[in-house]
Amino acid sequence: MQVLLLITQVASTWFMVGLIWFVQVVHYPLYDRVGASGFVVYERDHCALTTLVVAPAMVVELFSAALLVVARPKAVGLTETLVGLGLALAIWLLTLFIADNYHGALSTGFSVAPYKALIFANGLRTALWTIRGLVVSYMCWKTMQS
Repeated sequence: MQVLLLITQVASTWFMVGLIWFVQVVHYPLYDRVGASGFVVYERDHCALTTLVVAPAMVVELFSAALLVVARPKAVGLTETLVGLGLALAIWLLTLFIADNYHGALSTGFSVAPYKALIFANGLRTALWTIRGLVVSYMCWKTMQS
């Protein structure tokens, strides 16, 4: 059971790592090319459609991170699981209280300040998710070594 939980954690985390890098490198940099006339609809659709893809993976990632703290493979230490959970919580907080606010500001029309702030905030999320990916990979490596 613990190994299946770890596999779930690794899969959901690396799914999000790949997705967040795509958004940071490709998707958000193209926002300023949408054009004023279609931007509000584009932003609304972006938020709705992205939520369909991101929310299930983020929920699975968060719950599996929390469960790993109490039901981890024998080779995985409490410290790694707490670091992983802490990173997941930081990502959620950054998403809900910072990135979502910039999307809210952009929902009424394109503006450079919230656009640049969104890219910066998403850069922080990208870094945190990448570190999380390394942490869960380390847990996986430790489990495979035992």
